[in-house]
Amino acid sequence: MRIKQLTEKLEIPEKAQLTIEGNLVKVKGPKGELQRKLELQNTETKIEGNRLLLIVKDANKKDKTRIGTVKSHIKNMLQGAVAGHMYRLKMCSSHFPMTATMSGSSFVLKNFLGEKVPRTLTLKQGATVKIEGNEITVESPDIEKAGQVAADIELLTRIVKRDIRVFQDGIYITKKSKKEST
Repeated sequence: MRIKQLTEKLEIPEKAQLTIEGNLVKVKGPKGELQRKLELQNTETKIEGNRLLLIVKDANKKDKTRIGTVKSHIKNMLQGAVAGHMYRLKMCSSHFPMTATMSGSSFVLKNFLGEKVPRTLTLKQGATVKIEGNEITVESPDIEKAGQVAADIELLTRIVKRDIRVFQDGIYITKKSKKEST
């Protein structure tokens, strides 16, 4: 089924500046700058005041799903540039007390399950990690970088060759950045 004209609207916050040059979308805000290439083929983009309009003429099902994806990516970019994205992780240790530290751009975990050699992780650029006791906070304006760093930290404590019902030690994601409903 074809739609004569599919129009998706997206509000632009006052603190953010959005520019679209061809397939390149750029967002500036108080938390940082983001840019990303998106598939905007057959899509007309208009910025009217504080609203972005994505218009596709004679749209089919694929166009509708593509425009929804583009809208979600731009929405995440706007939210990240204005408020940032945050992930919280918690260290849980019942057998051996582990300690996490930052040394430069490396995350170091010592005494995980009594291991003598510390586990290290080189962090991606663009995300900041703060350690406060058992709480670890990952912040970034880019949702993909923040999520990937949090997932890498969680995977650093993956337990193999042991019963995970008994050995529940590790670092686990407890809270993701707040998602606003449309």
